[in-house]
This record gives sequence, C-alpha cells and structure tokens, in this order.
Amino acid sequence: MIKKLITIALFSLSLNAVAAVENGQQAPDFKLKGNDGKTYQLSEILKDKKYVVLEWFNNECPYVEKHYGSGNMQALQKKYIAKDVRWYSVISSAEGKQGYRDAAGASATKKERGQASLATLLDPTGEVGKKYGAKTTPHMFLISPEGKVLYQGAIDSDSSYRPDSIKSAKNYIAMAIDNAMAGKAIDPAKTKAYGCSVKY
Repeated sequence: MIKKLITIALFSLSLNAVAAVENGQQAPDFKLKGNDGKTYQLSEILKDKKYVVLEWFNNECPYVEKHYGSGNMQALQKKYIAKDVRWYSVISSAEGKQGYRDAAGASATKKERGQASLATLLDPTGEVGKKYGAKTTPHMFLISPEGKVLYQGAIDSDSSYRPDSIKSAKNYIAMAIDNAMAGKAIDPAKTKAYGCSVKY
C-alpha cells in the first residue's frame, strides 16, 4: 500500500513538473530578462492591448533549424510584428544544457539567425516554461490582448524535421493569429507540439 502511494505521489510530481496552462485561462505572468538587457513583464506588455506570441527556442534543435534555416520563422515574425503582434522567442534551456544562452550568446544567435522577434527572453531556471507547459522547441503560444491563452501547440501540421515539409503544412500559429484578428474561432486551438524536448 505504501509503495503504491509513493508511486502515485511521484507520478503526480512528474505531471506537475511541467504544468500546462489551459486555453481560455489567463496566461501566467512573468518577468524575464531579454537578450538586450531589458526586463520584460507580460502584464506590462499586455497594457498595449496587442496579441502576444511566445515561441520556445533552442538554436541547436533540428526542428528549430527546420524553421529558421528555411527562413520560415523569421518571415512569420516579420509578418505579424508588422501587424502589431508582440512576438518573443523564449529560451528555457538550463545552464550547461543544449540550447542555453546568456544575454550575449542570445544576442549573437539572434543576429546570426536574423531573428525578427522583439527580444529573446531568458528563462534558465525553467520557471516560466514550466508554468506554460512548454515541452518542445518550437512550442507556440498565442495570447489575446486581454491576456488569455488562445492557441498552444505546434507551429504547423507536419512534424518532420525536413524543411521541404513546410510548404505543404498547415501553419497553425498563422491560422490562429489570422482568425483571432478577424474575430473568428480558432480551430484547432490546441495541437500536440513537436520538436526537441525543452532542456530544463
């Protein structure tokens, strides 16, 4: 009986380690340093009443390479930032783990990749990633101007790491933003994210 209770307790702890937020819920507030040395707080960003995209990022992940090497992610960032969307890349890799960057490293990667996101937010403790339930890179979240989670999951419908799969895939994050801006229902509003596991 005791062994069973311990097993249940350990299982519960493992589930809570990455506690996902549900669509329609208030997006967890955070305060993170950016690659530019500035501090970014979601509640402050939302005062502008704009849509916010959070994109979990690991420069050494082949699935991230798929979207950055092809220029797909940068094109999406530019397109929607031009429409006043606040788009941020987030690194939740722990120090010493794959994809970790300090501010200088994140700035160098941003320049090298031609990232158009407004900033790369640094989450080395993994606290923010775990609040959101970010499991992979990339893992995408769309937040409404009121601070509600509208979409979460994969960037698109093809989980291959091959860049040639992008063209025929449904781009879920683009669909979500377009529908939200048009006042339409987001469908799908939640998908299974694919990519490399976040290196907490």
